[in-house]
Amino acid sequence: MIRDARAADFPAIAALNAHSVQFLSPMSEARLAQLHAWAAYHRVAEAGGEVAAFLIAFRDGVRYDSPNYRWFSERYASFVYIDRVVVAAAHRRQALGAALYRDVFAFARAQRAATLTCEFTVDPPNEASRRFHAKFGFREVGMHSYQGKRVSMQAAPAASFVES
Repeated sequence: MIRDARAADFPAIAALNAHSVQFLSPMSEARLAQLHAWAAYHRVAEAGGEVAAFLIAFRDGVRYDSPNYRWFSERYASFVYIDRVVVAAAHRRQALGAALYRDVFAFARAQRAATLTCEFTVDPPNEASRRFHAKFGFREVGMHSYQGKRVSMQAAPAASFVES
């Protein structure tokens, strides 16, 4: 089940983020509360009554302080920026990440956003993320380096992924 994230989910979400921090920015519960306040989209996927995955995304025009978000802000007028998506190790290969992506694409279309944007690390490499994003029509639109990480900047037209 996919539903809106709520404050009671924050400990589970922060723990999921901590398990994938090599590919993401660190996120305390206090930072998560701030991101939640800025987010246009913050949803979780439940499995067995527990938070098994989450996705946080921001619309254009928000004062989000992420260098990657700012990179997209300088280049796109209308977008939904997928900041992070994490699936618990015990729930991988259950299509929870894909379900969240289908949901965020539908959200972007409903919001009349032209583009979905995101990034994934290439140094260190994240080949699974590259393959996953390619399935949803994301293509590289640039490279960006910050805090010792190199990331592939990705964009997909919001209309590019519509389920039949």
